[in-house]
Amino acid sequence: MNKSRLSTVEKLIYFFNFIIAILLICAYLLPFIPPRFSSTLSILNLGLPLLLVLNLLFIVYWLVKLKKQMILSIIAILCGFLYFDSIYKFNAETLMDEAGSLDLMSYNVRLFDRYHWAEEDGITAKIKKFIAQKDPDIVTFQDYFISDTTRLEGYDYSYVVASKKGGKHGIGIFSKKEIINKKNLNFKDTSNNAIYIDILHNKDTIRLFGLHFESLKIDPDVRELQNKNQKKLMARIGKSFIKQQSQAEIIEREIAESPHPVVVNADLNNSPISYVSKFIMGDRLQDNFSIAGKGFGRTFDFDFIPIRIDVIFSDKQFKVIDFHTYDVEYSDHYPIQSKIKLK
Repeated sequence: MNKSRLSTVEKLIYFFNFIIAILLICAYLLPFIPPRFSSTLSILNLGLPLLLVLNLLFIVYWLVKLKKQMILSIIAILCGFLYFDSIYKFNAETLMDEAGSLDLMSYNVRLFDRYHWAEEDGITAKIKKFIAQKDPDIVTFQDYFISDTTRLEGYDYSYVVASKKGGKHGIGIFSKKEIINKKNLNFKDTSNNAIYIDILHNKDTIRLFGLHFESLKIDPDVRELQNKNQKKLMARIGKSFIKQQSQAEIIEREIAESPHPVVVNADLNNSPISYVSKFIMGDRLQDNFSIAGKGFGRTFDFDFIPIRIDVIFSDKQFKVIDFHTYDVEYSDHYPIQSKIKLK
């Protein structure tokens, strides 16, 4: 290893390396700190994959230079060893499909492009065709536009709740399985919400939550974010994280009181490695992506940053058979799908 002194340029690079390493370690710690105490710092969770990649690049740089400074980023990365499967999945444990499995999809459809954000026509028809091809047993929609044209054919049961009385957008669950119970959890002072249904599957009753946590209301273009008032932006995001904590507390209570095995289909508007995720998962739920996913599992189109904010969590009573993230650009989110079976 080269022990020669660092040049001025290398010292500057090492300074930035130090900052990025510290930020990565902070991001690892945030799942244990309620947003009410660290609301502005919580945004580091969303950038955790990017921080990880940057530290890897610093390791490569110092390795080429044969400098011991690479140890800093190695230590920073290893501090989050237990999180690796939630950040990046190398070897998916996809199993052979089994009779009696339950096939789930979660998809934030951005109101089926009601306001023509996309650069193509016929988004509603394309989304419905895509879902028909994948043929899940249950589909959970966040940012669902309530209309006869957006209802799914072939799904005899549904539960759709508007974000406000008489409203046209909200959250919806469509099921091929009989719905025997349902509940609106009615988040206060927000257009986001959560609902659940109880379904009959084989001889079992399963409770499935559809969640849409408080939106961060940020532009997915990093360059646009750079042009905004950073102080106001951080304050607004911080308030959203605090609201998410209150919403997570509602969900955690409902999960704890459920007499049935639980599944959660959610747009978290937060990282799966965050306080709200850790809180609602507790000791009862598992992240299906961390068992059978692949790569970064990016679910939100946020420029070059591979953000995963859409999840399927399932009770540990379930065996996770597979998990897929589909790179279809009909929304600013990508759909996810997973098959599970009670053990």
